[in-house]
Amino acid sequence: MAASASSTTLKPSPSSTAVSFLRQRPLSTTFGVTTLSYRRHRDQPHRFVVLSLDAKPTILVAEKLGEAGVNLLKEFANVDCSYNLSPEELCTKISLCDALIVRSGTKVSRDVFESSAGRLKVVGRAGVGIDNVDLAAATEHGCLVVNAPTANTVAAAEHGIALLTAMARNVAQADASVKAGKWLRSKYVGVSLVGKTLAVMGFGKVGSEVARRAKGLGMHIIAHDPYAPADRARAIGVELVSFDEAIATADFISLHMPLTAATAKVLNDETFAKMKKGVRIINVARGGVIDEEALVKALDAGIVAQAALDVFTVEPPGKDSKLVQHENVIATPHLGASTMEAQEGVAIEIAEAVVGALKGELAATAVNAPMVPAEVLTELKPYVDLAEKLGRLAVQLVAGGSGVKNVKVTYASARAPDDLDTRLLRAMITKGLIEPISSSFVNLVNADFTAKQRGLRITEERVILDGSPESPLELIQVQIANVESKFASAISDSGEIKVEGRVKDGVPHLTKVGSFEVDVSLEGSIILCRQVDQPGMIGKVGSILGEENVNVSFMSVGRIAPRNQAVMAIGVDEEPSKQSLKRIGDVPAVEEFVYLKL
Repeated sequence: MAASASSTTLKPSPSSTAVSFLRQRPLSTTFGVTTLSYRRHRDQPHRFVVLSLDAKPTILVAEKLGEAGVNLLKEFANVDCSYNLSPEELCTKISLCDALIVRSGTKVSRDVFESSAGRLKVVGRAGVGIDNVDLAAATEHGCLVVNAPTANTVAAAEHGIALLTAMARNVAQADASVKAGKWLRSKYVGVSLVGKTLAVMGFGKVGSEVARRAKGLGMHIIAHDPYAPADRARAIGVELVSFDEAIATADFISLHMPLTAATAKVLNDETFAKMKKGVRIINVARGGVIDEEALVKALDAGIVAQAALDVFTVEPPGKDSKLVQHENVIATPHLGASTMEAQEGVAIEIAEAVVGALKGELAATAVNAPMVPAEVLTELKPYVDLAEKLGRLAVQLVAGGSGVKNVKVTYASARAPDDLDTRLLRAMITKGLIEPISSSFVNLVNADFTAKQRGLRITEERVILDGSPESPLELIQVQIANVESKFASAISDSGEIKVEGRVKDGVPHLTKVGSFEVDVSLEGSIILCRQVDQPGMIGKVGSILGEENVNVSFMSVGRIAPRNQAVMAIGVDEEPSKQSLKRIGDVPAVEEFVYLKL
């Protein structure tokens, strides 16, 4: 860096204390530092330091961004547009940058955050998915990560409809045939969309927009989404149904679900077998939600007549991909958001989010947890874990087709209300409720915003207890109103799904399900069984799990009265097979059961 009119020169000091101090302490992000040398005599070098008094932060744009977004950034910061950087080049540049904007092609790894030496304040992902950003490393280094989740909604929906119609009328195959000099009118007879049933799997922003457009084509629309409010679906003439009903009755299936542990390969050999023969599938969501080998088999068997795919498990797919080369598949190279309007919209949305974050504003599109004071986090940590796990348990108890709208959280504590800030706990309950079946990332910053977007109303109640306030909480209770439950025993006497938990010796425990008292550590996963209370039940279920080498970590039985109904809660370290779960359900005394992942 050369000295300029905007620089101040510090003359050499008799000692190196000032220089040493400047080298050791991190500089403000508005300053740059360079050590220059000159010589008075051949053997006497002297050094001085140049501080650049540049008031603007620096933003590195590592992938192509729409011009409108770049111009917005330039109004606030120095913008360095450097594309196609190698990982090493990115790590070298990042120590001079306050913010980084990427799309999906740049990996923002732990090395990047470590190389930034604390200067990097914000990473902006121009798009929805943030699989290419190491969120844990970002949070550890105090770096906020924001994305742009709304600007490409219409573009993705329009591409879904384009694939739907092109597939129904064999547009791609017929076009290739004509260009090859053929005229095969009888081979490419299509199917009509009018009166056909379209199942929209995931009724969020994109899914609902696809439904609106498909209605205009005369299709009957059904949808599956545990979070979709029934009234919003009804408003556009869509019927909410269970997952199994959706895939079994649809003529066309359009996928709009996020890629999570629960949705990975959700379309597989088993689910394809449940579909109507001749079904047609569109995917503009995430490639990993389809087991691609299973889809090829289903296409060859005629179970799936055609597929139109914009996304793949590995992108780009291999040139010899059987799926891409299949004659009944239309493939496009992840074009869902690729319209000029969407690209500009994403650029503006991410630029506004990054600039706002650099100004210190709370970003509604933040996708990682903000820094929490160490002493607060240390005390609340087991309760934070408890809160999230109770949310996860509660939402998994909701039956398919039930829209989660009203959630009540009760905290019992001996502390005064002013001594217990529940925002982090509420955020973690929201996280547990939303993340298992959503692409949203919920934290203290965006929890209330995300809940409001999804029509989720969370109310809080505090019960003040007598006793010592040494522990922040005695218990947390989560209730979901106006829904059906997969496990009827989870419904309390007042009609809501209810789960309750406590922290024991630093470990979260489930202590109540519906009206039944239980006591099981919230580690691993849980099987809940309602049974007739009789001798030998624990042994029977334990034996079934033991035969499959599934380790039981905790087991607890809560009952109404001896020899009456009881609920058995079993903590397991591994996921039992479907066969083992079926055997548990087939035990004569077991009236109902459910497996819940934590």
